[in-house]
Amino acid sequence: MTALLEVSDLDVCYGDFQALFGVGLSVPPGGATALVGANGAGKTTLLRTIAGAQAAARGRITYRGQDLTGTPPHYRISRGIALVPEGRRLFPSLTVEENIQVGAAAAASGEWPLERIYQIFPMIARRRGQRASTLSGGEQQAVAIARALAAAPALLLLDEISLGLAPLVVEALYTTLAELRRAGTTLVIVEQDLRRAMGACDDLVCLLEGRVALAGPVAALTRDQVVAAYFGETAPSRETPR
Repeated sequence: MTALLEVSDLDVCYGDFQALFGVGLSVPPGGATALVGANGAGKTTLLRTIAGAQAAARGRITYRGQDLTGTPPHYRISRGIALVPEGRRLFPSLTVEENIQVGAAAAASGEWPLERIYQIFPMIARRRGQRASTLSGGEQQAVAIARALAAAPALLLLDEISLGLAPLVVEALYTTLAELRRAGTTLVIVEQDLRRAMGACDDLVCLLEGRVALAGPVAALTRDQVVAAYFGETAPSRETPR
């Protein structure tokens, strides 16, 4: 199957500090890829670089067969790539609906009108006229995802969407992500909860100090292998009992 997204030999630097070293990533259309690793491993940097918010020092980003390396973020949004950033980054003084409409400004298509978004997120449909600053953490996260959806992405990049949220809220968000997959949206999800990541995704990539430490189909990996890659250790031959 031809990949929707291909990242090849990607180096990314912040001044003299190098954050990514030769990173590669292949994401098939309609799939869900988990991106895991310790704090500082380079996960957010990788998502930001794919979205165009961070420049690559070397390497190539190919989307639907087109080289996007060096193109600006608004162009990538118009091609169907949207990022849900860590920390939500909403406009607190704007209403729920106004925040979502910001995402629609450079929409790749009209596939996600407001009413369809509200069907997916009934929790924020009731809050559409409220300022974002008055919402709960889970509601704010739903608005952040809804804003990205308004851009009608084929590829949705999600950075730590469950961070700091109650388990029931996280469960509801992941149920929504499953609905988005059924609607044809391809997902790349940064997630610290390995159980959640391996349960929701088809493929997994683990970063360690800016390099790919492990990558493959979730079905072919054990939790022990992922934990070992996460900490830069050698995986045991057999998975330890839970």
